[in-house]
Amino acid sequence: MESSSDPSFFERVWAVVAQIPPGRVATYGDIAEHLGRRGAARTVGWALNEAVGSGLPCHRVVNRNGELTGRRHFETPHVMKERLRSEGVEFVDEHRVALDKHRWTPSDAA
Repeated sequence: MESSSDPSFFERVWAVVAQIPPGRVATYGDIAEHLGRRGAARTVGWALNEAVGSGLPCHRVVNRNGELTGRRHFETPHVMKERLRSEGVEFVDEHRVALDKHRWTPSDAA
């Protein structure tokens, strides 16, 4: 059985994240579930930590509540929010996107 933290899982995470359109966000859990690893949301986060700075739109991935939990992994803690705002993503409070309005799931790409 393949480990959820092996390189091929990370590559599959990156492939899904690359599909998230501007102005939309996906959750770590949505990505993990789409990849058949429902309990691997944290591992999705590890994959994204390795991809920060790669050009992949990692800023479009939030936690299940729409919170910007990955913001500390960017150049500054404000970069994630600034990028999302520039794409038209609305926030319900300081670090939480309007998930009901901007949520994208991998099945939307099909």
